[in-house]
Amino acid sequence: MKKEKTSILTVGSVAFDTIQTPSGKAESVLGGSGNYFSIAAAFYCPIEVVGVVGDDFPKSHLTWLSGRGVDVTGIKVVHGKTFHWVGSYDQNLNEAKTLSTALNVFEHFDPKLSEKHRDVPYVFLANIDPVLQNSVLDQMKAPKLVACDSMNFWITGKPAELKSLLRRVDILSVNEGEAYLLTDEKNILKAARKIRKMGPSVVVVKRGEYGAMLVTESGVFIAPSFPVDHVVDPTGAGDSFAGAFMGFLANAGVTREMAEENPEKWDHLLRQAVVAGCVMASFTVEDFSFHRLMKLEHKELAAREKSLLKMLSL
Repeated sequence: MKKEKTSILTVGSVAFDTIQTPSGKAESVLGGSGNYFSIAAAFYCPIEVVGVVGDDFPKSHLTWLSGRGVDVTGIKVVHGKTFHWVGSYDQNLNEAKTLSTALNVFEHFDPKLSEKHRDVPYVFLANIDPVLQNSVLDQMKAPKLVACDSMNFWITGKPAELKSLLRRVDILSVNEGEAYLLTDEKNILKAARKIRKMGPSVVVVKRGEYGAMLVTESGVFIAPSFPVDHVVDPTGAGDSFAGAFMGFLANAGVTREMAEENPEKWDHLLRQAVVAGCVMASFTVEDFSFHRLMKLEHKELAAREKSLLKMLSL
């Protein structure tokens, strides 16, 4: 009998983005952390996504997600307009400038999990209010591995709530600026180690065009990004990195207990997951929105991962 794959629950935004980059402009394209994460993670295992959209959101996209192994029954469609973010990038594509944020129906988002969602063994809390992230964990039964993301807005606006959350998660994914802000450190290694003392045993620092850094009990691992000829749109690269990272871990059956039971295997699989994340992100940036991910095939993913691993070897 074929073993049924485990699944991941993610809670985040499903949105519209309007983006200006040196390559051009994309108006009201599909976006949102929950979207990017789900599409990337679905290459590895089934996904359960919880979110909210307005009645202006295309049903065809929800149907497409369902066809890719993403359970969208947790996406609530309510009367009103979908969350819409407008941003731009200059020649430094590592940082977006937010021009406007219309929360719309997302403003009153209050995730309520079904019984099925409560039983899911792997959880990724995308970048939303830490109060909501804590609420999701309160509803979960016994997840085997919990990861979360955050951003400057929550680090400065709700520090107590965020620190309460960090005591409950196994993995934190942040960029360098967020790590510095969270810890008041100016050295990334010191910052990552300080975050580990706050609760997460694993810290993943997303470094944009420079790849990612993994900090665990056993030490540091740095993976470069896969070199891309032309970066069109970096939006969602961090979320798709997280999707592949968590998807890989869930597919491999990684749990927090493994850190003590088999630390060597734990560390090896985490490093492989970082590589998977870097590869996925390299596809995301090749087009606006997740147009490239929607065309991505498993054989392309495997070939690029093999190439990146070859770059890492001596």
